[in-house]
Amino acid sequence: MNYQWYPGHMTKAKRMMQENISLIDLVIELVDARVPLSSKNPDIDELGKNKSRLILLNKADLADPEANKRWMAYYKELGFHVLEINAKTGQGLRAIQPMVQEACREKIERDRKRGIKNRPVRAIVVGIPNVGKSTFINSFAGKACTKTGNKPGVTKGKQWIRLNKELELLDTPGILWPKFESMEVGKRLAMIGSMNDDILQMTELASELLEYLMEYYREPLFARYQIDGKDKLTPMKMLDLICENRKCFKKGQEPDYEKAASLLVDDFRNGRIGRITLEICEQKQEEERK
Repeated sequence: MNYQWYPGHMTKAKRMMQENISLIDLVIELVDARVPLSSKNPDIDELGKNKSRLILLNKADLADPEANKRWMAYYKELGFHVLEINAKTGQGLRAIQPMVQEACREKIERDRKRGIKNRPVRAIVVGIPNVGKSTFINSFAGKACTKTGNKPGVTKGKQWIRLNKELELLDTPGILWPKFESMEVGKRLAMIGSMNDDILQMTELASELLEYLMEYYREPLFARYQIDGKDKLTPMKMLDLICENRKCFKKGQEPDYEKAASLLVDDFRNGRIGRITLEICEQKQEEERK
């Protein structure tokens, strides 16, 4: 399956960001902690050149805690300020304001020397669809400033939000980039829900997800669906067993693979299988050494 999704409104959203970047001191980019590399939009690096940068690993509660530590270290080594957060519960949000001040220390000091006092840091909040930007802003502000939803494309336009006298945020729509560098990137983004599910073949996506989970998260996967893991199982055999465990049948007791696939993907996205990360940091570091 060809995992690509770049609807027309994303071109408009990217243009809007480019037009506003001169007003910005800091780029706050949310990435999904389960895919910290695939969910990082490469266009943002070009957009945010010469700006202070803060990366927030959102949905950290759904990701493997050991993997979170490794990805935090990876991005710090690249020179980013980094925090892991859970925008829904507010975990990690208290550390953001001090880190914003640290990231923009040179700008704040320049303002002070010029006699400019109490000018707030202006930050743009960016990220791919469904990464949790609006939920983050609402939690951080302590009030409902933006619309939220568990699907891509809820935020439609830009919105300035003054949080306090030290910080203003510019919320932006979630954008992908026109062509993924590999189908693996697109596949992972589809798994976490950053594409429109209507364009996906869910059974195929579930098979790809099962292949990964059976290699790296076998025990929690088998425990979730009460499967005996002694035999060597293919992804399709696993889907058969999930159909049995979750009573996913059509008329005549025929397995309903589409229903079982949707159930599996939903269980993964909502952390019911366990804390899972789909990208291994060590592999990325090894590639960069070559």
